[in-house]
Amino acid sequence: MQDFMDALLFSFKELLRQNTTKYAMGSGFVVTLVWILIGYALWPSLVGFTSSILSMLPFSMIQSNGAWMLSSFIWLQAVLITFALIFAFLGNLISQKVQNHHYSAFALIIALGSALFWGVVWMSEGDVIYEQALKLFTWLPFETIEKALSYLIAFYILYTGVIITLIFVTSMLSSSYFNTIKEEHFPYDTFYDEAESKTVVKTIKDTAIFLGLSIVTLPLLFIPILNFIILVVLWVWLMKDTLAYDTSNYVFGKDAEQKRQEYKIATWGFAILGSLFNFIPVFNVFGPYFTELALLYYYKEKRDLSQE
Repeated sequence: MQDFMDALLFSFKELLRQNTTKYAMGSGFVVTLVWILIGYALWPSLVGFTSSILSMLPFSMIQSNGAWMLSSFIWLQAVLITFALIFAFLGNLISQKVQNHHYSAFALIIALGSALFWGVVWMSEGDVIYEQALKLFTWLPFETIEKALSYLIAFYILYTGVIITLIFVTSMLSSSYFNTIKEEHFPYDTFYDEAESKTVVKTIKDTAIFLGLSIVTLPLLFIPILNFIILVVLWVWLMKDTLAYDTSNYVFGKDAEQKRQEYKIATWGFAILGSLFNFIPVFNVFGPYFTELALLYYYKEKRDLSQE
């Protein structure tokens, strides 16, 4: 358990460093821009597709699902508005007190704090918020609800595309990024990056499986609660299977598969925590790097302990 907590601490510290911020924000900006352009080009088709599915569902299910999605959307807006207000009123003071290379780290802490605060509010008052959203949907005509929900689900599809691509890109950059971490923290340790071609094949395979499962389970995304569970499970699986493969090969070499099985509980734990970043747009770009950093430290500590 101590190694698990040490790995989390190492990962959080590295997230706040300029080098990790450069990798995460750089790849995140490019990936998000690409998906914004895709969304702009395909938006009418996406909305039409989601509307056609919604038209086949019972009105009561659409109301319930719409209320749940509206509640989640309000939480997200509360997080983003809180973050924006803090910087709007305290931005100048923060820039004067915080050094430039720590500015992005401070921004990440504020974002996570905002998400945690509103998460506690939603945990305690979530039922009330959901009931009020459901009451709103009972007052609106079916066409209005259907259109609003179509827009939200189309946005979800695009956002999922961003997350998949971010994990894919992080995996592709893992060897270069790991070598940077090695030079800074573990210059005298032995690591393996000969299997880079295998990790590329594995990443492509996992991405294809994720896309296939997403298509198969798409109808279930219109069922409240179940859609949330499916969403998280798919995100966690992709992050765990792809990034753990990259990291274990880098740390253990030819013994990677055996070691992944040996430490699978901790691996799942890191993937679950990393997936939580996906619920905060902009800061979701740090999720894959958080997971890789935690896995790298954890696997390395376990390897060093077994060699003593």
